[in-house]
Amino acid sequence: MQAMVRAAAREVPALFGLAVPIVIGLAASTLIGVTDSLMLAPLGPVPLAAVGLTGAVAVLFYAAIYGLLAALSVRIGAAHGAGARRAIPGILRAGLALGAVVGVGAALVMAAIWPLLPLLNQPPEVLAAMPAYWGWIAAFLVPFSILTAFKSAFEAVDKPWLGTAFAFLAVVINVPLNYALIWGIGPLPQLGLTGAGLASFLAETLALLAAFGWWRLAPSMRRLRLRRRLDLAEMGATAREGAPLGAMYVVETASVGVATLMIGGFGAVALAGNQVAQSVGALLYMLPLGVAGAVAIRVAQERGAGNDRALRAIAFAALGVALIWLIGAALVLALRGEAIARLITDDPAVVALATAIFLVFAPMQIFDGVQSAMLGALRGLSDTAWPALVSAIAYWPVALPLGWALAYPLGFGPAGVWAGFILALAGAGAALTWRFLRKTRLSQGQPCA
Repeated sequence: MQAMVRAAAREVPALFGLAVPIVIGLAASTLIGVTDSLMLAPLGPVPLAAVGLTGAVAVLFYAAIYGLLAALSVRIGAAHGAGARRAIPGILRAGLALGAVVGVGAALVMAAIWPLLPLLNQPPEVLAAMPAYWGWIAAFLVPFSILTAFKSAFEAVDKPWLGTAFAFLAVVINVPLNYALIWGIGPLPQLGLTGAGLASFLAETLALLAAFGWWRLAPSMRRLRLRRRLDLAEMGATAREGAPLGAMYVVETASVGVATLMIGGFGAVALAGNQVAQSVGALLYMLPLGVAGAVAIRVAQERGAGNDRALRAIAFAALGVALIWLIGAALVLALRGEAIARLITDDPAVVALATAIFLVFAPMQIFDGVQSAMLGALRGLSDTAWPALVSAIAYWPVALPLGWALAYPLGFGPAGVWAGFILALAGAGAALTWRFLRKTRLSQGQPCA
């Protein structure tokens, strides 16, 4: 036991070295929408509503793309750990091609959804303002997907800050482009909401071109750009491995949307309180998501190197890092939730509801940390279908019905909706931990599947 603790402690610096840039990089895609909201705010509520409605749909595509292409970092990480560096360029080229196909497919599906929005009783003045913005954000998914493939590859070869730099380059470029195209500078027309969408697309495209140029020209990238033919079999293998993860993240994101709709049944104040709590919870969620990405890469690297005895130490280190952070976050939410809510709004009713939800979010953070760490560890073993099924069951047949029962028949109100997620996450975390321990049960030095 002491040897395992020491081994896990030795893994912490490597995990932090990967997790921190991954967490920061994950924030980049959300900051594009935040920038649009802040810079469109002076134009009134309609453009802001349009950004919110578009973002609520686009986030499902972000989740699907991130999950599907996450398999690329595992496959490259395993090759990197095995010292098979000549195989990496072929995997990367297949991943970039897959990213392009996925991005174009996601853009077409998002465009196809547009005619359905009037059927969902959305405000007509908002729909009238947003066709061009919707179209540009759909187009945005193409460079976003390819850039995600580059970012996954850089993380897997121990250059995580490089991917983060290109992701944030898009955010930095978006600010002046937004200003120029929303308000009009010199000969440029004042495009308002449409200008914000065009600026987001151009910023992401320029960041992708910068990443492509770095890959093609930088001396440090020499081994990643060896000429390789496009391997359709590798492309298919990456897609098959990543598809369950993409589906899982969509299922998870959609369940949060359904939970929000349930809370909407309690009125506008409940929705406002939930939005305050969610804005804080979304930030806290970035750390377990980043740890999951980091542990997946580290497990894949050591698996590729044949160092199977290190796998449990890596997973336990990730679990420790996530739990230390999230237990601290849980204490802050439980003890200082009201003060945090007052930093965002001064409405007493909204503050009271947000505080109640924070009390539920506190234990949720801990169970979510266990689930995320173990999910990442299994991802590093290329075990994705079974964990995706566990998560889907946890969120839909368990969390949502239980949340509804607690909120409505049992009278716990809006906080009860999220209380239903506690049991679901606890069960998912336990099931994923069992699965990982079973997959890494050592028999003569080899993991037993």
